[in-house]
Amino acid sequence: MNHLSEAEITRRLSLALDRSSQEPYLEFPALPQFLSEPARLAAVLIPFLTYGSRWHILLTRRHSDLPEHSGQVAFPGGRADPEDTSPEQTALRESYEEIGLKPQDVRLLGRLQDYLTITNYRIKPVVGVIPWPYELHPAEAEVSRVFTIPLDWLAQPANHAERSRQLPAPYAPAKVAYFEPYDGEVLWGASARITLNLVRALAEETV
Repeated sequence: MNHLSEAEITRRLSLALDRSSQEPYLEFPALPQFLSEPARLAAVLIPFLTYGSRWHILLTRRHSDLPEHSGQVAFPGGRADPEDTSPEQTALRESYEEIGLKPQDVRLLGRLQDYLTITNYRIKPVVGVIPWPYELHPAEAEVSRVFTIPLDWLAQPANHAERSRQLPAPYAPAKVAYFEPYDGEVLWGASARITLNLVRALAEETV
């Protein structure tokens, strides 16, 4: 995937979004049976960067003291504020608050299909490119670490799999996406599934 230009990434993301359902991708198929409240809107930024002639994806490890998804590997992002006018604004605002990434330094490329989580967030994944190297300033209360993983490594089937995971009641055990450890970090769950959706969108040979 390292041969993909920004223009080609934009094109493939657009085509994949056009082909996807207007309904969100469900973290688990049974979710609509148990979520009675409207989903809370959120957005994440999937930051692309070039390092050593390879595309990398920037990720964070959430602080272990956070009330939700503590200690997990995640994309920068969070819930939408009432004054946010678009998912892009939410993703860029949250990325600045979490890791000090300035909105004007992000070149937006597109979006992925919405993703509905077990915690009833409807996440809108926004894809962008950032300059590298870049001086980041992680918020100590929210982010324990910022790191990158090569896109071509993420795309290799040998590096990811589905595992059965016991979920809290009333959910039955479900298949959850996991990646192999990379640089001491394990990408799994919603962020892993969003990553696989990204890889699938970019890998398709479209005309």
